[in-house]
Amino acid sequence: MASGLLALLDDVSALVKVSAASLDDVPTQVARTTGKVSGIVIDDAAVTPKYVVGLDPSRELSIIFQIAKKSLINKLLILSPAALILGLFAPWAITPILMLGGAYLCFEGYEKVHSMFSKHHTDAAHIPGDNLKVITPEELEKERISSAVRTDMILSGEIVAITYATVAEQTLVSQIVIMICVAVFITIAVYGFVGLIVKADDIGLHMAKENNRPQVRKIGSGIVKFMPHFLKILGYIGTAAMLWVGAEIIAHGIPFTSHALDDLEHSLSHIPILAWLAKALVCALGGLILGAIIEKVLVLVRKVFAGFRGNKASA
Repeated sequence: MASGLLALLDDVSALVKVSAASLDDVPTQVARTTGKVSGIVIDDAAVTPKYVVGLDPSRELSIIFQIAKKSLINKLLILSPAALILGLFAPWAITPILMLGGAYLCFEGYEKVHSMFSKHHTDAAHIPGDNLKVITPEELEKERISSAVRTDMILSGEIVAITYATVAEQTLVSQIVIMICVAVFITIAVYGFVGLIVKADDIGLHMAKENNRPQVRKIGSGIVKFMPHFLKILGYIGTAAMLWVGAEIIAHGIPFTSHALDDLEHSLSHIPILAWLAKALVCALGGLILGAIIEKVLVLVRKVFAGFRGNKASA
């Protein structure tokens, strides 16, 4: 009896030592994984501010907090468990699911680009009040949050998938701990940065007050004048990032296009920044074309269903 208990305690002690040894490597794994997903993190930070622009300034931080909270919940309670389960029982399903998410990003990115170039031609056609849909600020806020969370879900899915691929050979305990740490760290980093961006004009106004030193007032005035232009540029970057990331997700799911991208990057490897720019440009253009195709297909499907319902109603 005593010997059996001692043997059990030895086994427990050995298990604890193995777990502790694997957990000692967690900071290194988190740092390595964060480096691999840095491109997507930058895209996420660039995309998010456009969902806050134009809303009540007093609500900006609250809106960002709501998006961040839902993003963290999605990472911890939906995406990470899903990645672990799929990794155990259906690893083949991860890539197709990510490709569907990439297609959604391409479609949404194309819609943004299309609206940029077509609004000058369509504004006059939408002047009549009968065609306008009037919504309250609260409804607009909910729409923006929902749209931001949908986009974040795709980007977060890619982050979680890369994280899982990085720790797939680790023990289950290490996988869970590392995925939790990456989710929390990236969410805080992204939305902390986004909060700083959208409140920078308020910081500038505070610095520009008369009771501050002339140098401080000058810097504050410069921040206030620069931020509208910066947010506009960031919006363009965010749209391009959606196309780039979406197309790259899809490309890496197809062996031919994945090898083509790798060959392009290797051919310019002697100039790293040029290799990165070439790859991003090719992916963005590919994403734009794919988004346009998806939009045309959806329009055709809607027409077919509308015709089907019309024929059914007349019958």
